[in-house]
Formats: sequence, structure tokens, C-alpha cells
Amino acid sequence: MYDSSDLRKGLKIVIDGNPYLITDFQFSKPGKGQALYRCKLKNMITGYTIDRTYRSGEKFEPANLEERHMQFLYKDGDGYHFMDTVKFDQVSMTESQVGEAKNFLKENTEVDILFFEGNPIDVSLPIFVELQVIKSDPGVRGDTATGATKPATLETGYEIQVPLFIEEGEVLKIDTRTGQYVERVKK
Repeated sequence: MYDSSDLRKGLKIVIDGNPYLITDFQFSKPGKGQALYRCKLKNMITGYTIDRTYRSGEKFEPANLEERHMQFLYKDGDGYHFMDTVKFDQVSMTESQVGEAKNFLKENTEVDILFFEGNPIDVSLPIFVELQVIKSDPGVRGDTATGATKPATLETGYEIQVPLFIEEGEVLKIDTRTGQYVERVKK
């Protein structure tokens, strides 16, 4: 159990049966009375944030989280399916659980899945992924000096802004943190 004096930014605790991540933390000690711990907490399942204030002496249950290295297998009507690369166990996640990661998942992509009490709750992608351009209009001649971009659709269906020289069939390196183009990959 954590005490309220253990609360820090980045700590994971359980509130009302859900895991929360402390994203912001402030300590204040008024002139008289108990110390106050103001926290901004992010629900690790839904993504919602809440503000709470705790007094000294309150107890918190640590969140029992486990991270497993898994491989994305496929997507179907039931959701996204992943396989543990060591035990060969498979888990399924809904589209809402996968969130924005769906834009960067292609078969055989290795990811880290976060589990809370045995249930998958979040997907951590590698920082960079390589995806092929399946649709992109040709660039307009003369716009290259301005650093202009054009839309391109990647093999996962994700639409991204790319430089004008990018053509269909090319493989691009994408930063999954920002969702932006990094560079062309020469194969």
C-alpha cells in the first residue's frame, strides 16, 4: 500500500477498481491543518483524467500491471489479435482499446501490451514503424521550394502528410508518437 506521502508523478494506483496514472502532482501545506496532495489522474483504461485532492495519511493500492511483449497477428470483426512471442498465448482487443495504435499496426508488428488484472488495456508501439504508401497523388511541379506536402494513404489506411517527391509503393519511416513522416526507407 502506498501512503499519500508516496504520491508522485508517474505512480500507478487503483481508485474505485480502475488503474490510474498520476500525470501531475502538487504538494501544499497550509498554515494550519493537514498537508494536501493535489493530483491529476489519468484512467489507464478509458483515458479520462480527473483531479483529486488527498490528505496526509490516506492509503492507496498499487496498480497490479504487467507488460508483455507480443506480436500483432491480424484484425477481423472481433477486434485486433495479438500473440505472446514466448508462451504463444493469444489475446484480443477491441478497436477502442487499441486506440490510435491501429493506424500503425500491420501483421507481425512487435508491440508491448499492458495488462491490468490479466486483461489487456493498452498497446505500446515501437517509436518508429515502416509502412508502404498505397495511394498518393503526384506532386505539383514548382512547389518543391516551399516545402509543401501532400496527403498519402498508408497500407494501414492511415492518411499522412508527406513531401511532394514521395510516390506510391515507397516505404516510409513513421514516428508513432507524433504520427508524422520521418524519412523514406530505401530497400
